[in-house]
Amino acid sequence: MLKKIFISLLLIVILAGGYYVYEMYQRVYQPNVTLKNTNSDYFYVYSHFTYDDLINSLYEQGYIIDRVSFKWVSEKKSNFINNVKPGRYKLKEGMSNNQLIDLLRSGNQTPVKVTFSNVRTINELSGVVSKNLECDSLSLYNLLTDKTFTSNYGFNTITILTLFLPDTYEFYWNTSAEQFVKRMADEYKKFWTEERKAKAKAINLTQSEVSILASIVQAEQSVYRDERPKIAGLYINRLKKGMLLQSDPTVVYGIGDFNINRVLTKHINTNTPYNTYLHQGLPPGPINLPEISSLDAVLNYEKHNYIYMCAKADFSGYHAFAINYNEHLVNARNFQKELNRRKIYN
Repeated sequence: MLKKIFISLLLIVILAGGYYVYEMYQRVYQPNVTLKNTNSDYFYVYSHFTYDDLINSLYEQGYIIDRVSFKWVSEKKSNFINNVKPGRYKLKEGMSNNQLIDLLRSGNQTPVKVTFSNVRTINELSGVVSKNLECDSLSLYNLLTDKTFTSNYGFNTITILTLFLPDTYEFYWNTSAEQFVKRMADEYKKFWTEERKAKAKAINLTQSEVSILASIVQAEQSVYRDERPKIAGLYINRLKKGMLLQSDPTVVYGIGDFNINRVLTKHINTNTPYNTYLHQGLPPGPINLPEISSLDAVLNYEKHNYIYMCAKADFSGYHAFAINYNEHLVNARNFQKELNRRKIYN
């Protein structure tokens, strides 16, 4: 009789133990991640997140099915509760609690690609970057308009834009504004090789001045890169002669109305620091973020004698160049006639 009781108790213990092991296995290794109730397979852990914030966000956004089991397993994992690592993590359908926690605990996040081009101002740059990274636009804007911060990199709050080279870069999503600028400074240093520095010195321009001139060249020729060295050569000729640059895009930039299609006398007479019809030399800062091709167009400018240009009357996107003013007047009148014929008056 005692033997039967012992065997029965032993079976109960084995069954209970088996059930417990099975239950623990379920909590740890069974699928608990679903992407069916979300719009993204990326989960974002913000820098200010606490452990509770992490769990609440996972559950409220519909990433985990069983909140209790996730919490139970996460509390058993060492170095997790008090070490939440911010970042952008790629989740997979059917991941177990164990897999999800190991991913979040590792900090092995998926980088994001940040692309910026056709940017004119600090405000625009801050907005583009903040759409892809955790840092908000205001924090980046405040940094780039801070005199002390920009001076640490050798720029002022206007020329700081010349630090940024338009391209596509990979960042971790939780990159701060300070880290973003530091990375861009590293890219800037890579670009400005000794060879490029020597070419800038040969045309008597600083690195920032090369960028400013390149921004004008790019604004004048935004479509056909092959013409940029020729345009760069024209402006360098003007700088050498002490002539006003007389670039329409600088006038537009100074006014701040980028919907202007035809620069008129009233625009040219508007006095801003960027108006190169009224002020000698280069403007105080770039009028866009010039591409590397535009920077190299200035550093490897085409040598010629042209000092005038205007858009071709055929609206091909190319320019008609001239050595003397009379020849330029003919080209300009032809273009103005075509503007009038197309009824482009402003």
